Amino acid sequence: MTKEKKQGKLIVFSAPSGSGKTTIVRHLLGIEDLNLEFSISATSRDKRGTEVNGKDYYFMSAKDFKSKIKNDEFLEWEEVYRDNFYGTLKAEVERIWALGKNVIFDIDVSGGLRIKRKFPEETLAIFVKPPSIDELKIRLKKRKTESDDKINMRVAKASAELATAPLFDTIIVNDNLDKALLEAKNIVSKFINS
Repeated sequence: MTKEKKQGKLIVFSAPSGSGKTTIVRHLLGIEDLNLEFSISATSRDKRGTEVNGKDYYFMSAKDFKSKIKNDEFLEWEEVYRDNFYGTLKAEVERIWALGKNVIFDIDVSGGLRIKRKFPEETLAIFVKPPSIDELKIRLKKRKTESDDKINMRVAKASAELATAPLFDTIIVNDNLDKALLEAKNIVSKFINS
C-alpha cells in the first residue's frame, strides 16, 4: 500500500460487543458529508443466516485465508479460534481509497490498534465504551441472540477490551445513544477535515 498520492482517512471503531459501535458506524455511513465507505472484513468462518459474500464479509476457506496471510495480503488479521480467522484485506482499503472515500471500520480492539500502528497519521481510532459492565450484560441479554454462556464469555472478554481503551485516540461513552451519535459525527468530521 503506497502513500504517494493523497488518500482517504481511516476511521476505526472498536468496542466490546454490545457497546453500540455497529449502531454508531451505521449512523455515520448515512451522513453523506463524511464520505465514508465501510470496510468489509474477510473471514474463514461459515456464513450465518442471510449473510452475503462481499456484503457482510468476504468468506473464504481457512486454507485460502492462510495463503493470503503468507502473501502479505492483509492489513491486519487474527485467528480468533483455531482456523477461524478474521482480517482486513489491503485490497479492500485500496478499493475504497480508489473511490475517493474514507474507510470506516467496525473491528475488534486488537485489529483496530494494529491499523493505528501501521497508519498512525491517517487513522482515527475510537473506542466505544458502555456505561458499565452491568449495562453491557443487560444489552447483550436484550438482543436474545446468544446463550447465557456466550454472554458471560463476551462480558469476560469485555473487561480485557476495556483495559485497552486508553490506547485509542478518543473514547465515546455510550450512555445515551443520541449523544453518542452526535459526538461520533463531530469527532469524525473534525478528523476528516483536518
